Amino acid sequence: MSIPAPHRDDAEAVAALQALVRIPTVSRVNESETEWEQFELFIETLPGLFPLVHENLPFERVAGHSLLYRWKGRGDGAPAVLMAHYDVVPAEDEGWEHPPFSATLTGDGAEQLMWGRGTLDDKGSMAAILEAVETRLAEGFVPENDVLLSFGHNEETAGDGARAIVDLLESRGIRPALVSDEGGAVVEGIFPGVDTPIAVIGVAEKGIMTLTLTVDQDGGHASTPPATTATVRLAKAIVALNRRPFRAAFSATNLEMIRTIGAHARQPLRFAFTQLWLTKPLLLGLFRRLSDETAAMTRTTQAVTRLSGSMADNALAERAVATVNIRIAIGSSVAEAVEHVRAAVADPLVRIDVQSPSEPSPVSPTDGRAWQLMRDAIEHSHPGTIVTPYVMMAASDARHFTRISDNVYRFSPFEMSTEERGTLHAKNERMHVATYLRGIEFYRSLIGSL
Repeated sequence: MSIPAPHRDDAEAVAALQALVRIPTVSRVNESETEWEQFELFIETLPGLFPLVHENLPFERVAGHSLLYRWKGRGDGAPAVLMAHYDVVPAEDEGWEHPPFSATLTGDGAEQLMWGRGTLDDKGSMAAILEAVETRLAEGFVPENDVLLSFGHNEETAGDGARAIVDLLESRGIRPALVSDEGGAVVEGIFPGVDTPIAVIGVAEKGIMTLTLTVDQDGGHASTPPATTATVRLAKAIVALNRRPFRAAFSATNLEMIRTIGAHARQPLRFAFTQLWLTKPLLLGLFRRLSDETAAMTRTTQAVTRLSGSMADNALAERAVATVNIRIAIGSSVAEAVEHVRAAVADPLVRIDVQSPSEPSPVSPTDGRAWQLMRDAIEHSHPGTIVTPYVMMAASDARHFTRISDNVYRFSPFEMSTEERGTLHAKNERMHVATYLRGIEFYRSLIGSL
């Protein structure tokens, strides 16, 4: 439910997010390069921005810099977990309209923007959660059962902060009734024939894995190359893999999403999207061609992201390596993906090594109380929005929580245009201020029902 209540001034809420965006909590794959003093500064800054949270909710540090807060409820039922992460990917000033850690405000009214790394991913969610809790505490609200706030410090790299929190909760016998993390958003223009805004809630996420393709062979001077160098053999393997995409298919969640959104489409598209017993093969072809995003919904994807070869311009590579990022579709597996790559490459001189494999997550239900709480909160903060499940294609900290909860949902309560979604992990990341304030309302409404 939603309780009309005195908020902190909107400007105060915006200033709190600005303060957090200005702290460059950049996580690095090589953690020895991480500036941990910025993470310490971030943690030290929180009590001044959200005083009631820190007066009333004890918190503990986990795995060094991840944070776990407990808001004690009236009862002893299963708690809810509200999640976010506060680390961000690197950002250089070059190419940004405003410096990435300046949290600059531009424009006025509904068009006012906040620029900065982390506004969308994912300090906006963390600040909105804390702001919602702060204002609920000011009202004297007490949740029915415990509410846990879980804020990871290295989601963008190792993700072991969130994993350590799950280990801790599991050791205490805690199985949350609801877990809410970043994921889908409120979007428009992604579905043919549908003009209504759509709130997409991730009920599952693809698996993720890194493969390396390696060719080792004798080097030598580049002036006398053999017919097939290590780099040529590797290039042939990459081309062979690219020519053999994974099989496309709709998962049960894909089909539910199509039916849900399609019911709001204009005719004749409404018929096509709701009579799937007849149109599914045609729609599968449409999704493969419509956009890269819809194509990725239908299959395991593979992308070569890094290449390495010789250390000198005039020396043949003794080792050539390609890194392949694999996102494994629901219904498939790590083993199936590896076998597909081996069959596609089909060269015994190309070694295939598996790194950091993670299976696709279980699928959370789209009925029951936890799902309805998410729907109700969205319908309060974003009235008139179509709410649908989907499979999240990126990885999140939420995947760790599927070990201890059956109801794990991935939703960022912010409107994001196609252009704005394109700034995630890229230059000019930004958020409309009005969008941020509606995000706070989503969490206030969700908290009010817990």
